[in-house]
Amino acid sequence: MITVGEVEDRLAPIPRFQLRTFGATSGEIARKFLDQVIVHDALLALGAQDKHIDQDPAVKVMLDRTLSGATLRKVREQIGIANAIPMSEVQQYYDANRAHYDQKDRVNVWRILCPSRDEALTVLDAAKKDPTIQNFTQLARDHSLDKATYMRGGNLGFVGDDGVSNEPGVRVDPAVVAAARSVKDGELVPAPVQEGTAFAVAWRRGTVAGQHFTVEQVAQQIRDTLWHQKAEAAEKALMDKLRADKVKDVNEILLGTFDVAVNDGTIKARKKPGQVPPQ
Repeated sequence: MITVGEVEDRLAPIPRFQLRTFGATSGEIARKFLDQVIVHDALLALGAQDKHIDQDPAVKVMLDRTLSGATLRKVREQIGIANAIPMSEVQQYYDANRAHYDQKDRVNVWRILCPSRDEALTVLDAAKKDPTIQNFTQLARDHSLDKATYMRGGNLGFVGDDGVSNEPGVRVDPAVVAAARSVKDGELVPAPVQEGTAFAVAWRRGTVAGQHFTVEQVAQQIRDTLWHQKAEAAEKALMDKLRADKVKDVNEILLGTFDVAVNDGTIKARKKPGQVPPQ
């Protein structure tokens, strides 16, 4: 049975310009949409039932994924749109994360980490005699203890006063940054800088200016961030409730019987001779 209400619901979200492709009058549009879209879909659904397509494992997975996606869309609709988040929440997030929006300038430091002060002095003297990228890179490869950066000339990236670089995973002793700030761009730090039990030869290569963003400038970005946080929290709350209500038993022993062969993509249950695979 196809009701009038179903036809109305299916017609409602369609843009007016698209409806014109079904006819010139309301009657033509309704009749053609019913025949070409709604009845068409209903007949195919009935054909699927006749062929028991809904019992096919692949189709079951697709149906589950479709229902899962529809559930998440419904959760997000209930949150509302990002632009509806009030400015008071935006300001609160901005104040709590001010460091992201008030960024000091950063210096680009190249550093060779030597095991002793004497070796660092020798390297520094060689760098001063030939202050070129090629020479400094070779010195880093020959002497630097920092195997994460020595192949790129000891380039630490642009580093803040806390020693954290914009390069992922790269961090240096803040003393090296302080020493680099004591010279101009393109100058070598005149003396080795102690890092723990080692000594660094530092070269300030350049500077990137700091930036300040007002709350108005980043309001939309913050709203998007807050919306995603709200969506994740709502999804987690729903999953926690569903898990508590629906998941009754998990047999860890049976899960441990599966071999997952990554290379060829196969997943299969282990079977000992004469043993029936677990169901």
